Amino acid sequence: MIDVEKGFEIKPFLWFTLYNLMNRGACSKPTRISTIELAKVLGGSQQSASRHLRLLEKAGLISRRISSEGSLIRITDDGMRSLNEVYIALKRHLEGGQIETFAFEGVVFSGLYEGAYYISQVGYRSQIKEKLGFDPYPGTLNVRIKESDINRRKQLELLPGVTIHGFKDRERAFGSARCYPLMLNDEVDGALIVANRTTYDLSVMEIISPVYLRKHLSLKDGDLVKISIYNKED
Repeated sequence: MIDVEKGFEIKPFLWFTLYNLMNRGACSKPTRISTIELAKVLGGSQQSASRHLRLLEKAGLISRRISSEGSLIRITDDGMRSLNEVYIALKRHLEGGQIETFAFEGVVFSGLYEGAYYISQVGYRSQIKEKLGFDPYPGTLNVRIKESDINRRKQLELLPGVTIHGFKDRERAFGSARCYPLMLNDEVDGALIVANRTTYDLSVMEIISPVYLRKHLSLKDGDLVKISIYNKED
């Protein structure tokens, strides 16, 4: 696994360290732990434990504040996503089950009209064509889901998704994103695109598709749509 922003490879032994931090409660709140304590759990030296924490922090998988009493550590969203990636792989191989489909309903609304600019960038468009199998229409359909579905949206975003790498052109840098293949209204294929940096909160879903969805489905602001998101294995 590689952190898309830093190009940093996550070694398998770091997953075990991350797993132990999770067991100590660091996924739900900042947890104080010393490198001596962590070394005992990992069965290594204090220096190795300290190195593990530095590497995890560098990869953006944990945040920490260091004091004389030890490190106050919390697993970041990216860290939880990495753990969930391992869980999904284990579940798939051990249970042989299908990944859950996430279904949402939401209301179409007009956004900030920035989607066309970003999706039109060659660096994004070429990756979408290669990894998702369609040439995206230059724009996004903005859908606002119900507040009661926010937790399911959070669960969805723990899945690894399809990574769209950030890139630079002559003028600026563009951040990375993840895509989750979906079907809209049981009729049109597309994908939820989740930028690592966005002005929207979790109630907003930005959907890309090979067609102009508003025209294709005769949609206008206020219309209710159904979104079915399924896991796509790399």
